[in-house]
Amino acid sequence: MKDLADHSMPLRPPGDVMRLARMGAMMPTRLSFLRVLLRRLCAERAQITRPVWSMTAAGHGHAVYSLDLSGHTYSLVAISTDLPADQRSDRVIATAWDAAFVLFDGVPSPDDIARIAENAPRQEAGRFSPRDLVLSRANKSVRMWNATVDALRAGGQPDATMIRDIGYLMRTTAVYGNGKFGIADRHVIAGRPGLDGPFAAEMLTVYLIRHFTLDLVQHVGQGRLEPGLARHLGIGNATGLGMAPFLVNHPVLLNNWMVARETALGRVRSIERLTDPEQAQFHALHVRAARHLSEWHVPAPDHNQVLRDLEAEWQAFQPHFDALDGPHPLEKLWQAAQAQSVPCQELVVALMLEPFGDLIDGLAECMGDPFGPLAAPFCGTDALRQAIEADWAWALTADYTQADACRRFWYVSAAKLEPRLGDRFAEPGAELETPLDIARRVAALYRDLPAGDGPVSDFLAQYPDHALAAFRVCVLSRYPYADIRDNLIAATCKPIDMLRCKLSFFGATKFDPKSDLWTRITLAQGAPLGDELTPENDDWWLPVLAH
Repeated sequence: MKDLADHSMPLRPPGDVMRLARMGAMMPTRLSFLRVLLRRLCAERAQITRPVWSMTAAGHGHAVYSLDLSGHTYSLVAISTDLPADQRSDRVIATAWDAAFVLFDGVPSPDDIARIAENAPRQEAGRFSPRDLVLSRANKSVRMWNATVDALRAGGQPDATMIRDIGYLMRTTAVYGNGKFGIADRHVIAGRPGLDGPFAAEMLTVYLIRHFTLDLVQHVGQGRLEPGLARHLGIGNATGLGMAPFLVNHPVLLNNWMVARETALGRVRSIERLTDPEQAQFHALHVRAARHLSEWHVPAPDHNQVLRDLEAEWQAFQPHFDALDGPHPLEKLWQAAQAQSVPCQELVVALMLEPFGDLIDGLAECMGDPFGPLAAPFCGTDALRQAIEADWAWALTADYTQADACRRFWYVSAAKLEPRLGDRFAEPGAELETPLDIARRVAALYRDLPAGDGPVSDFLAQYPDHALAAFRVCVLSRYPYADIRDNLIAATCKPIDMLRCKLSFFGATKFDPKSDLWTRITLAQGAPLGDELTPENDDWWLPVLAH
């Protein structure tokens, strides 16, 4: 355990952290959910078995993978089908995929496998049981898949540059948990060690899907991938607007994620001195991050320019990593980072956390939300007003009568029950708006508060439409990182920033935005392979392709 000062450094103010521009620059850390899961699998030296493998030479059929995690057995049932090219789509409205998956509670019987094989390819239209914990589907990256199969069949290996640039053989278009479409509710696994953290079951599913894709491509290609290349093949994901409202609709969960991350940063900043090996590790991590940035290119010119600017800035910042031998070296490093761009600052945060698992890994246990909001309501309208003035001043500055301050509206598609974003002044449907306009609602609440004090219950009886806003004010007063401090219906709102924040907590890398509304990412790239789950292999932050 490192020596700390008398207390950790103060956390960064929520008004700085909970801004879309910063949330959209967040990077994965050792507290990201996939890292937490893999660390546990490595600590337990988990072993993946394959009790069922029924695949044609072309790779169509089904397979089952099982592993034990903290006293429970879980199995991935994978169904691989022949998908016509004209049906391949990353869109959520697709109805057919190359592969479909169910994470099963226990070891499935032949009847269970037959049921899942019939229903999993139907996804939303299928029928599932309480032993089905997670439902997912994926499509091949056809270019990467075909190149890998062809290389293996020829007795060689796929091109390392292509692996670097693409990074996955398949990408998921959905990973559903928590009772969707008849699968098990969250409470079934919420108390189980290993799956008690946020999205742990979904991350386990993703990791096993990655294991399956590597097995499948080697089966079809009739050859073995070199471990260094196989390790750099993760699982892709195409993520759109469906994920964005989650951060608004789960304020306590968002608060807990952010508090853990900010507490970790505060603890690390308080370290009084670094040993020589720790200084060397910081230098090595800086070099790794620089290589990762050099390997991270995206087609969109504007987003790629952000990466190239960050790459140059990161190289220029290197001298600060060579001067960590004095007192309070990480606080000095952090203060130096304040002169850098927001993307550079967030990369510094992620790097600073990486070497200090003994200080911060336990914070992962605080990132769930087992109880929901526990905020006491305000007794009087004066207290409510004071809370708004203290915590929501940013929401009171916008003029919501101006078109650009309320241009966007969020709604749920009737066809797919997925969130969508419309233009209030150019598209129909604003009357179906879902309440993600928290800032506007709080500003309206503030305007209607009476001049004198009085019971909040009496006020809400007269103004029932303000109940949600009053609730959010109460929540934020107890959970300071619970709300995004930006106007989410403004013309300037970029949902991609919300996606980036949530995906960074998943452990995503290689963000590849296709617009302000959706992005592709990579999960589990660089993660230990299925036969490498040992404690010494939990070192894959910002992976780079081995030379």
